[in-house]
Amino acid sequence: MHPLESKICTVIATSGLPLSGREVVVGVSGGPDSMALLYVLASLRCRLHMALYPVYVDHGLRPEETGTEIALVRETARELGLACEVARVDTAALLRRRRLSPEQAARELRYRALNQVADRLGDGVICVGHSADDQAEEILIRLLRGSGRSGLSGMRPVSGRVVRPLLGVTRQEIMAYLGDLNVAFCQDSSNLDPRFLRNRVRHELLPFLEERFDPGIRKALLKTAASLAEDESLLETLTLDAWQRLVRREEAAEPGREAVWFLDRAGFRALPAALQRRLVEHLAWQIGSRARYAHIVAVVEAAVGGVTGSELHLSRGLRVAVERDLVRFSYPLGKGPWRGRLADKA
Repeated sequence: MHPLESKICTVIATSGLPLSGREVVVGVSGGPDSMALLYVLASLRCRLHMALYPVYVDHGLRPEETGTEIALVRETARELGLACEVARVDTAALLRRRRLSPEQAARELRYRALNQVADRLGDGVICVGHSADDQAEEILIRLLRGSGRSGLSGMRPVSGRVVRPLLGVTRQEIMAYLGDLNVAFCQDSSNLDPRFLRNRVRHELLPFLEERFDPGIRKALLKTAASLAEDESLLETLTLDAWQRLVRREEAAEPGREAVWFLDRAGFRALPAALQRRLVEHLAWQIGSRARYAHIVAVVEAAVGGVTGSELHLSRGLRVAVERDLVRFSYPLGKGPWRGRLADKA
């Protein structure tokens, strides 16, 4: 067994990556990271009793290159005794409907396609080839965009049904592995396009930081992310505990109406400010509201010191009503914009 394959086998066993005995959808673009991922998982499939399903997602953005990539992925899968599926998505159509960057649109459609395959398999998980270098780049990107603690903790080895076995493997290790096994791969020309922020971070910012400030900047970023991830895990546990103690849901009396949520004000006041914000953010997502920072702060202030009878009007018709002992979250007229006070609709 190659040292990299042995390393990943140990990571899977010691980190509890949910791959053993599973149906595993492998996102394979034909690039070096995903090709290495496919070969590593193929080498471990018997040992870990995995069934592998390589999937190439054609975003419709590079027709002059995708034919070569599809042919390579299909041939590689065939050599490994696997059947490759090609999923085609219309990124251009999504860009016309929504204000997204091409990167965001392609990512959304890619994961939607991979999830559809995993759903078809029943209990499938999705493996993608993000590496340690991708993690360092992602942390810098999130820092530039003003992310908080959660964002700066980086990508997780397991996020829902998405698993990233190579997250602790450097690009140098991946290239050495491909060379040792004489594995062919393709280079995506869009990875050199300076219009994309990730490419500017990869080819300009990180090399500049390594040359002018710290040659070990990538390791430092990964260390910081790992430390923040541990803190984030603790905060998630504390938030869940507060949720179970302080939040309750009451089903609507009429069919088709939205449930009403209640937050205990006394218990909420006793929480540290960081947990207050996290609890409100979690509640907002649960009830289908956009968890904007300004909204979160406004709800926290209302829950802590708001006057009984006061209200907040948030997006899509959400009303937050301050009562003596509780804060009530409801959609009195359903999810849609409307004017007026909740008290006037009673």
